Amino acid sequence: MIISLFHMAACNKILRELDLLRISTLLFNSLLHLFPCLHRFSRSMDMPLIGINGICSRRIDQLAHFGLCFLSKLVHLLVSIWYLVVGMVGVLESRSIAFGWPKKYRSLDINKVRYLGIVVESEEAYQISNVIRLLQWLAAMGVKKVCLYDIEGVLKKSKDAILQKCDADLSKGFDVGKPLSDGSRLTLEFISLPDGKEGVSKAANYLFMKHLELKSNGEIIEKPNFTESLMDEALKIVGCTGPDPDLLLVYGPARCHLGFPPWRVRYTEIVHMGPLKSMKYGSLIKAVHKFTTVRQNYGK
Repeated sequence: MIISLFHMAACNKILRELDLLRISTLLFNSLLHLFPCLHRFSRSMDMPLIGINGICSRRIDQLAHFGLCFLSKLVHLLVSIWYLVVGMVGVLESRSIAFGWPKKYRSLDINKVRYLGIVVESEEAYQISNVIRLLQWLAAMGVKKVCLYDIEGVLKKSKDAILQKCDADLSKGFDVGKPLSDGSRLTLEFISLPDGKEGVSKAANYLFMKHLELKSNGEIIEKPNFTESLMDEALKIVGCTGPDPDLLLVYGPARCHLGFPPWRVRYTEIVHMGPLKSMKYGSLIKAVHKFTTVRQNYGK
């Protein structure tokens, strides 16, 4: 009787251990689906090892690999949460600015933005409705002179529709010495990458012909010294110059001016606004307000 009772107790203990092992196995398998590095770690544990030193070294390597995998997953999760929070804060801030809060955004010294440039990435330039909405926002803010630029000239091809929808005038060339804030309607200028290349080509050809003319008359024999002032004069003569934008807003994934004529952005404030499809009125007001409140110091 005592022996049978002893066997029954031993069987119950074995069954309890089997239940614990089954539960542990289920928990570990569920973790394998969440972290693939655990799966690789569990498979590596089944590899045969020879020698105590080899076993310890292999276990340490496996634990280090598991720790690095877990740390990378944790960092990726934290960064994703950070970008999510930043995006939500940006949306809330844009919404609040659009509704006139804080109060500092209600009044803009728009006269400081005499000439505003907009650079649109070529693929996003096909979103003509968004471009028109952006121009209508600028017109409502009081901006009068705007230059639209994209690399392939998509906006230039659609200028008739844009001018009609925005009730704007087409620029026929600005006089750099004339105040740009004159006029009651929005005036648009359309340029693309070929315009800049053509302007440089015409200016270089003009300077070269002028050098040959002076050399043929015996007035000059040394190598030409092309300075910035000579280049500006040549661009003005060939009709490929224009005022420098005070503020340049870039819409698209790239954080650069995408080939906007470099001789026209020497003193320009460039602001990256993100994708055109995600543009927000509050973000536009914030960018313009920040420019109007910053004091610019021009070097010699």
